[in-house]
Amino acid sequence: MPPNLTDLSTVRRPIDSAQGLPNPHYIDAAVFEEEKQALLFNQWAGLATASEVPEPGDAVPMTFLGMPLLLIRDKQGIVRVFQNTCRHRGMILVDAPRKIEGAIRCPYHSWCYSTEGHLVSTPHVGGPGQNAHVGIDRATLGLIEVRSHVWFDVVWINVSGDAADFADAMSDLLARWAEFDKPLFHGGPESRFQLDVNCNWKLAVENYCESYHLPWVHPGLNSYSRLEDHYHIEKPGEYSGQGTLVYRQITNENGEVFPDFEGLNSKWNTAAEYIAAYPNVLLGVHRDHAFAIILVPDAPDYTVEHVHLYYPQPATDEGLRARNAQQWKTVFEEDIFVVEGMQRGRRAPGFDGGRFSPAMDGPTHLFHDWVASKIQDHRSAACAAE
Repeated sequence: MPPNLTDLSTVRRPIDSAQGLPNPHYIDAAVFEEEKQALLFNQWAGLATASEVPEPGDAVPMTFLGMPLLLIRDKQGIVRVFQNTCRHRGMILVDAPRKIEGAIRCPYHSWCYSTEGHLVSTPHVGGPGQNAHVGIDRATLGLIEVRSHVWFDVVWINVSGDAADFADAMSDLLARWAEFDKPLFHGGPESRFQLDVNCNWKLAVENYCESYHLPWVHPGLNSYSRLEDHYHIEKPGEYSGQGTLVYRQITNENGEVFPDFEGLNSKWNTAAEYIAAYPNVLLGVHRDHAFAIILVPDAPDYTVEHVHLYYPQPATDEGLRARNAQQWKTVFEEDIFVVEGMQRGRRAPGFDGGRFSPAMDGPTHLFHDWVASKIQDHRSAACAAE
C-alpha cells in the first residue's frame, strides 16, 4: 500500500477510541522509506555513542538507514559526523575503525581531508605535479557534515538539518533529568552488547515505554519491582516511558554495590526511570548506573539494538559490571519473542492496529500519536512543495 493511502486519523484519536498504526507502517517498504524521512532524518535521531571514539583522531565508519557516515573525534576533541564519501568521485573514505594520525585520505585518488572536514590536499588535480586547479575550490569541497549533538553520551543527528536546536527539541527531558547531566563513564567492552531483532524498530519503542507486560514477560523483575510499583511518564511530542518506585541495587558476592551519582534527589534512592526519547533512543537512569539503547532500523522487519551501560565513576568493580550487563541482557532478551511476535502479527490483514488500554497504554499511545503527527506534517509539506 503506498504511504499516501495509509489512514492515520484513527491513530490520533483520544486513547479510549484510538487504534494503533496500520499494518503497512510495520511491513511495507514504501512506508518504511516515508518514515525514514519523516521520523528519522527530519528529527534528532540516535546514531552512536561518543564513547566509541574516545580519543582525538578516532574514527568509526557506520551506516544509518543506507547512508554511509563517519563518526570521528577531531584533533580538537570535538565529536563530528560526516558523510563517509570523498567529494571527488564518491569513494568511501574509511572502511574500518581506525586512528586518523594525519589526514583522512581517500584511497582512490588520495584527496585528503582534515579531521574537521576541510579539503587540504588534491594531488595532481591539475595534471602531473600540479596539486591545484582553478576549477577546484577546496574551500567549498570539504566533507559534508551531518548536524550532530552529544547528550547522555549519545550522538544525536539531524540529517535534514531542519529540526529545532537540540536544547529546544529535547527541553523537557533535559530538565527532567538535569540531575544526571554530569560525566557518564562507559563500563567498557563488557558493558556494550548488541541484539539483532526481527521486528520493526517502532515495536521495540512501543514495548519499552510501557510496564503493562511486566508480570508475564519479566516475572523475575516483576517479583520485586511489581506492575503496581510503576507509573507512566508522558510528554506529548517528545518522549514517553515508565518509572518504578522500587529499584533494587545489584550486589556482588561481598554485598558491595556501585557508587551513586553525586547530588541526586532522595527520590532516586528507590526510584528509576525508563524513557523512549523519540524517535529511536531508549534511556534508563538509576542511582548508580544508566544505560542508552540506540535502535538502528535496517529494514521494515529488522532492527539492531545497540546497548551501552554507564557508571558515575571511571573505575568500578569489573565483576559487578559484568553481572549488571548480564542482568540487563537477560531482561532485554526476554522482550524479543514479544516484539517479533507482534511483527509476525502485522501480516494479518484483518488486524486494524489494535486498541489501547486507557489505563495502561498511555505511553505507547503517545508514541503512536507522535508518529502519526510527524508523518502528517511530512505529507503536508510534500503537498505544499508540489
